Amino acid sequence: MELLVNIVLILAVGAVAVILGMGLYNMFKGGSANTSQKLMRARVIMQAIAVALLMAALYFFGPHR
Repeated sequence: MELLVNIVLILAVGAVAVILGMGLYNMFKGGSANTSQKLMRARVIMQAIAVALLMAALYFFGPHR
């Protein structure tokens, strides 16, 4: 079970990094400001999900068990 949680956490953090990279790339190439705004909004949402998953993993599988 902990392996599955670790994989999900890695995927969530990876998704945040990919969305951040896409937003930065779009911004630096001079793409649409609207697209950059949507990507940054998606990054914030994904980052909140990743932090919530991390907190849940620490709560259920942390050192206190």
